[in-house]
Amino acid sequence: MISRLASLLLLASVLWFSSCGQNKEKERVIIFHAGSLSYPFKALIDAFALEYPNIEIITEAAGSLATVRKVTELKRKADILALADYQIIDRLLIPEYTNFNIHFVTNSIGLAYTESSLYAERINAENWIEILKKPEVKIGASDPDADPCGYRTRMLLQLAEKTNDETSLTNAMFTPQKLHQRPKETDLIALLETKTIDYIFLYESVSQQHGLKFLALSDSINLSQPSLNSWYKNAELSVRGSEEGSTIQLEGEAIVYGLTVLENAPNKTNAYLFIQWMLNPEKGIKTIQKTGLAPIAPPFITHTGTLPKEIQQIQY
Repeated sequence: MISRLASLLLLASVLWFSSCGQNKEKERVIIFHAGSLSYPFKALIDAFALEYPNIEIITEAAGSLATVRKVTELKRKADILALADYQIIDRLLIPEYTNFNIHFVTNSIGLAYTESSLYAERINAENWIEILKKPEVKIGASDPDADPCGYRTRMLLQLAEKTNDETSLTNAMFTPQKLHQRPKETDLIALLETKTIDYIFLYESVSQQHGLKFLALSDSINLSQPSLNSWYKNAELSVRGSEEGSTIQLEGEAIVYGLTVLENAPNKTNAYLFIQWMLNPEKGIKTIQKTGLAPIAPPFITHTGTLPKEIQQIQY
């Protein structure tokens, strides 16, 4: 009887310790990221979890300017910020919230549409302006005060005015009757798929990820070529800054995404581990390439003061 009781107690102890081990909380890394990085980060996190199952990555997507305000205005805690415009980190986060900026991928802007879009069978890189100006054509664009794709869209139109001898393209295309605006560009895809709108100004990578038709526009306006930055600077826009009532003036520039770890990150150790894995050419970079983004290899890193040793250790 005593032997049986001892056996039951031993079994209960084993089950209890096993349960404790299974219920042990994973270490969490919190990432606030641009909407256009939603699909790539899901793929990255799935691959990362195979190597590091005890680290849980929590993500939250929004327009990049809105993402920064979560930190600067709302004082929310995060470990990593990954934004669609590296300039936002330079202008709004350095040096108060972080001291380094990793330029890690590039992209381009064009027109996403479906077979059901009006004039889908006719539109091309020569007549897109004429078609988008038609009163019956509905257009989607993201909010320039919340999302880089929104202000880059307006810059694209400014450059198109200069290259096509047009005037007031933004006013002609973005009338209340034609324009559907949302906080971030990925919010517009459902409107396109339900035929509420015909065309979205969208990143090429996002269009590819969602299986949409994509009209690539001229390099002179699609913000894809760093060699054309002196030309892109002919476009500029004032957008809301990091705090209520503030504004910043932005000039056109080739699309480059930025990545950083915040100074007050709750879990810096694992945040640095994730970034090291993400930027490893044999690991995260291979995953990124499959999502339609173009990695900058090696990534270009700017910083003030001393660069954290964990970032210095990134293997290219």
